[in-house]
Amino acid sequence: MAVLSYLATGRHPSQQALVQPAAPGLQGPACLAWTTRPIMHRTPLPRRPPPSSPETPPGERTTPSRRSPRRARRVLAPVTWCAWGQGAGQSGSGQSAMRRGERRAAEGPRPGSPVPSGKASLEEPPDGQAPGPGAGRRSTESEVYDDGTNTFFWRAHTLTVLFILTCALGYVTLLEETPQDTAYNTKRGIVASILVFLCFGVTQAKDGPFSRPHPAYWRFWLCVSVVYELFLIFILFQTVQDGRQFLKYIDPSLGVPLPERDYGGNCLIYDADNKTDPFHNVWDKLDGFVPAHFLGWYLKTLMIRDWWMCMIVSVMFEFLEYSLEHQLPNFSECWWDHWIMDVLICNGLGIYCGMKTLEWLSLKTYKWQGLWNIPTYKGKMKRIAFQFTPYSWVRFEWKPASSLRRWLAVCGIILVFLLAELNTFYLKFVLWMPPEHYLVLLRLVFFVNVGGVAMREIYDFMDDPKPHRKLGPQAWLVAAITVTELLIVVKYDPHTLTLSLPFYISQCWTLGSILVLTWTVWRFFLRDITLRYKETRRQKQQSRGGPGRAVGNGDQHLLGLDEDLPGPGVAEGTEEPAPN
Repeated sequence: MAVLSYLATGRHPSQQALVQPAAPGLQGPACLAWTTRPIMHRTPLPRRPPPSSPETPPGERTTPSRRSPRRARRVLAPVTWCAWGQGAGQSGSGQSAMRRGERRAAEGPRPGSPVPSGKASLEEPPDGQAPGPGAGRRSTESEVYDDGTNTFFWRAHTLTVLFILTCALGYVTLLEETPQDTAYNTKRGIVASILVFLCFGVTQAKDGPFSRPHPAYWRFWLCVSVVYELFLIFILFQTVQDGRQFLKYIDPSLGVPLPERDYGGNCLIYDADNKTDPFHNVWDKLDGFVPAHFLGWYLKTLMIRDWWMCMIVSVMFEFLEYSLEHQLPNFSECWWDHWIMDVLICNGLGIYCGMKTLEWLSLKTYKWQGLWNIPTYKGKMKRIAFQFTPYSWVRFEWKPASSLRRWLAVCGIILVFLLAELNTFYLKFVLWMPPEHYLVLLRLVFFVNVGGVAMREIYDFMDDPKPHRKLGPQAWLVAAITVTELLIVVKYDPHTLTLSLPFYISQCWTLGSILVLTWTVWRFFLRDITLRYKETRRQKQQSRGGPGRAVGNGDQHLLGLDEDLPGPGVAEGTEEPAPN
């Protein structure tokens, strides 16, 4: 028994009387304090007095030496035994030794928690205390305070979704009679397969950088991106005729060539010949695409979060419409439709409103409380509305001229944006879809939801200091979708894409490409070489002449640095007057 007691407590049998057994009714901190009280108040062992030193005045107390690791381990052994015994003996009673908040902090975030990985989510520190070392965040990221409320809304429901899915499949299999229509069964089977994949992805996919209104919402769009990419690959592997006719399974009205509307023609703003309505040309251009342009650029500004990049993409797309109007008839627009209605009114106003929204989001206080922790109904309604705003905010600082890598990355982002815009028009042209078809609208809604996540993942990829970086899944899928759409356009109508550009347009693009390439070489190669050469020459002159010394020549002129020479009209030994 003495051996077993020594193994359990870590103490010699002669020291067992110093430790009293924990009372069965005491838990947690009470057990810890009651058990260790005899140990903490025991008579200390006699120690050798420290040697006297001239720095220590006589009569002043000195700091005793620390306990050895072996003795500290013996003191903590009964405490550990007490805690283990409570956890094993009272696990079925429903009583916990720690409070709920302490247990949640010890276990870490639960699955489906509103605090995603990689966010600067901080617990609100006590008054007068600074956050701990783990609360660091980027300078462009806002500070977030969250009370950590984990309600039913935020928990993972994997078993619930699996049960509902199994019940639905069992109902179709056992209680429903299968129709004898092959085409109907094929459509139904494809739709059911997609729904099962979406259910799996929503519950099991990895969380992205966004968590509002719910992480499952962004997981859903990630799975939709996979489905859309697979659909595009299927269309890519079909013949031109079969691919166009396959769309009849989605909508029987498709698969018919449609004439494109010509937006050019009479470009007079004021038509004096038309007495009834001289501004009829302006009213004809005011269709449903005008609010679509404004809303689209408002959302693109929220994605890019930079005024210069938005304006460059907006102006560049108008130049592309000028350049490609010989391929697509609907690119042929009046000059005032390009620069007044599109760039200034629709795009410019959308970018302005988007920048104002970004300013409000960057100044907003991100402090979140659980809905049931808010006492007033007004506060609850405000909390529900703010659920559809970001959990935190990151201000994008692209800094394209800071390095060659960031410059190439920003150019690539602009290129992908322009390519995605062009694919909208070319896909309608090669797949024979009318502009007002719901599939065209669904594609725009899809890019609105996945574009913001993709841009955030690209920015994190560029801003990550780690040497081994990995591009986010949504950004990867958006790039793959954009390239696949371009390949479909190339395969389905190569004749249209191979129409040569007019000579003056090709000259303009060649000149612009040369200017961009020349600036890139000067900024990231020649300029750096020149700066390094000047710095090396300056260091050599300083090491040769010394910091306060200059070298003279035969004419008694000083050969020092320019800043070491006195200014004109300043006598030797006097200070140079300060500039006005």
